[in-house]
Amino acid sequence: MNKRAIVFFAQGFEEVEALTVCDCLIRAGVSVLKLAVGGSLEVTSSHNVTVVCDRLIEDAKDEEADLVYVPGGMPGSTNLSQEWLVNEMIIRHAQDRLVSAICAAPAVVLAPLGLLKGKKATCFPGCESYYPAQEFCTEGVVEDGNIITAKSVAYAWPLALTLTERLLGSKARDRVESAIYWNL
Repeated sequence: MNKRAIVFFAQGFEEVEALTVCDCLIRAGVSVLKLAVGGSLEVTSSHNVTVVCDRLIEDAKDEEADLVYVPGGMPGSTNLSQEWLVNEMIIRHAQDRLVSAICAAPAVVLAPLGLLKGKKATCFPGCESYYPAQEFCTEGVVEDGNIITAKSVAYAWPLALTLTERLLGSKARDRVESAIYWNL
């Protein structure tokens, strides 16, 4: 069975956090659908890197995947949190599939949706103030059930490898680690 992932892109996203996860999953054999928020397939990062996405979110709102992933960055995380179709897709997938977010996105996107209530999660230091009702921990990558969060851009590869293992198993993770000379 082929695994699928959806990655959300909004103006001001953090490109390393978004593209590292896309790259790792694709290397492992996961089909990745890049969805653009904001009416254009071209989305520009917080550091002025433009990415051409596969589809607009309004044209893919009924898509299903094994994982939905929310990259961080500002104002990207805020832009994603304000798009109801993003929120709707995340909530729907959180019922029984993997949901992941990094950097600001756990506090800005996932926590207000109630998805982190009673769960361990991490976020970029200082972003806790976006959702003070949630207690965030300081680890780099945190797994709690079907929710997987990461602290910052420095944890993009560890998060990507964790997502690969959760979707495809340890052999797939080992294969990607070997191909990129991870920790060698």
